[in-house]
Amino acid sequence: MLSVHTSPLAQPGTGDAGGMNVYVLQSALQMARRGVEVEIFTRATSSADAPVVHVAPGVLVRNVVAGPFEGLDKYDLPTQLCAFTAGVLRAEATHEPGYYDVVHSHYWLSGQVGWLARDRWAVPLVHTAHTLAAVKNAALADGDSPEPPLRAVGEQQVVDEADRLIVNTETEAHQLVSLHHADPARIDIVHPGVDLELFTPGDRAAARAALGLRADEQVLAFVGRIQPLKAPDVLLRAAARLTDRFGSLRVLVAGGPSGSGLAAPEALIQLAEELGITAHVTFLPPQSRDQLVDVYRAADLVAVPSYSESFGLVAIEAQACGTPVVAAAVGGLPVAVRDGVTGTLVDGHDVDDWAQAIGALLDKVRAAGPDTMRAAAVEHAATFSWARTVDALLTSYGRAITDYRALQRMDVTARRSGRRFTIRRGVRA
Repeated sequence: MLSVHTSPLAQPGTGDAGGMNVYVLQSALQMARRGVEVEIFTRATSSADAPVVHVAPGVLVRNVVAGPFEGLDKYDLPTQLCAFTAGVLRAEATHEPGYYDVVHSHYWLSGQVGWLARDRWAVPLVHTAHTLAAVKNAALADGDSPEPPLRAVGEQQVVDEADRLIVNTETEAHQLVSLHHADPARIDIVHPGVDLELFTPGDRAAARAALGLRADEQVLAFVGRIQPLKAPDVLLRAAARLTDRFGSLRVLVAGGPSGSGLAAPEALIQLAEELGITAHVTFLPPQSRDQLVDVYRAADLVAVPSYSESFGLVAIEAQACGTPVVAAAVGGLPVAVRDGVTGTLVDGHDVDDWAQAIGALLDKVRAAGPDTMRAAAVEHAATFSWARTVDALLTSYGRAITDYRALQRMDVTARRSGRRFTIRRGVRA
């Protein structure tokens, strides 16, 4: 697996670490339990990073030195792809030929490296974009910076070259076809999963006590990177309209800075002051997985107001803990949340609409009894396990390997017959 711009060992919720980190690590761990050995290549960001980290039996992370350890964000990383690729190829060169069976790249930067590795190693390339520049640019938050043209070009190149493309939802598959003219026959839909052994319902009073929250508060939680794309400001503005109605309202914000300059936590703290709700807002640093369980259990509902979200692992994790979700009706969130059953989907980001949706959901949970929607949320989340994710990933890998080898055999036969073909993804030219 290739994960250039963020390490699967990094703390989600800060820097560029988020759902992709969780996806890469958890799928690798699950594969290792099936007897599939996984090596994850990522860029070293500290001189203290060991060259190789054995995470679990069958899973290791290779920290490749490419550029300065600090001071680079993902928009600077294209300048380091050559150095990173060299590190990947050198690691493979220490093994016998044919050591790797498949390359799975995550995000477009990794796809650029995977494209070359695929050709050098004669193995198929499977690619997961996670997000697309065109989709993000079509739904920018006010004042946020658009993705650069370089990224859109790079994404198109990877889509053209990958042997198989993995997406989270049908919506994402349609986007690949409509925006990048991807071959639908090469696309596999694989829903991300959730750790159903860790994220479970539990004692709400104990979770609130652990976080220093009162037992009688109405708690709204936001979990994720603090950046315009994730729209935590929408939640704060909506909450400001509800403090008179719910006097004991508490907004819990768990996450660290990321993205553009608008993402600094100080800006969100200042916004709370301007809205006059400082006393109603609690800021937490990025939480470990174990700590997140308390955040989800403590909340009456979790808000995911993102402008763009390829799936939304936070929504599934919250529901696995029995907490309803109010989410923007974008990307994969309509798959992650059952509207009206396990939460509420909101069209757009109008603050009044969000305030109305949050208030109505709090009233609904209270009227129906918390256990009713909690049970529905847990049941829905149970359909998204990492075991199911890996079942689908391994099926996709199998298709990629079978098709790649078939094309190689066709190419050999064609050359032996004296006929010249350019063979890519089942197309003759």
